[in-house]
Amino acid sequence: MVSALGGYLGFLGLLAAERLVELVLSNRNAARAFARGGVETGQRHYRVMVVFHSLFLVACGAEVVGLARPFPGALGMGALGVALVAQALRYWAIASLGERWNTRIIVVPGLEPVTRGPYRFLRHPNYVAVVLELAAVPLIHGAWVTALVFSLGNALLLRVRIRAEEEALGAVYAQAFADRPRFIPEVPRG
Repeated sequence: MVSALGGYLGFLGLLAAERLVELVLSNRNAARAFARGGVETGQRHYRVMVVFHSLFLVACGAEVVGLARPFPGALGMGALGVALVAQALRYWAIASLGERWNTRIIVVPGLEPVTRGPYRFLRHPNYVAVVLELAAVPLIHGAWVTALVFSLGNALLLRVRIRAEEEALGAVYAQAFADRPRFIPEVPRG
């Protein structure tokens, strides 16, 4: 039988493997965007973002093991549910963007913004998934310090990231998403 700690550390290992697969996909899609004339912005904060997200999974495990955090029962199961919803939202966003998804800010001139999938309801579904994930994954096993520190750090990082992304996407993006909220979805009428 697997202990709660063993299950949690295994879950973190799966998330780390998933991130590596996402980086391979991101690099492939970025190369395609560059081949079609894509222009990258936001390189300075990108390095910070990579380090930040790399440390996140390490911090989750380190707090649980180092501070002997107990499994919080129903709260942990609820947090697992939120983390799984975040993963589903992430993959819905990735699938909706298709070849255009990557972890950088690369704009290919002349392409219209993607407005299908979760983008019908809000501007930044992938960032909503990240917000949910950074709060929920640590709380699965009671790592509340990691949840708090990385959620606050992510808020600061997203402030820079979203500003840079929306500026790079320009007026066509602003017009296409004028009626969509950034984070809290609204169901369109009609």
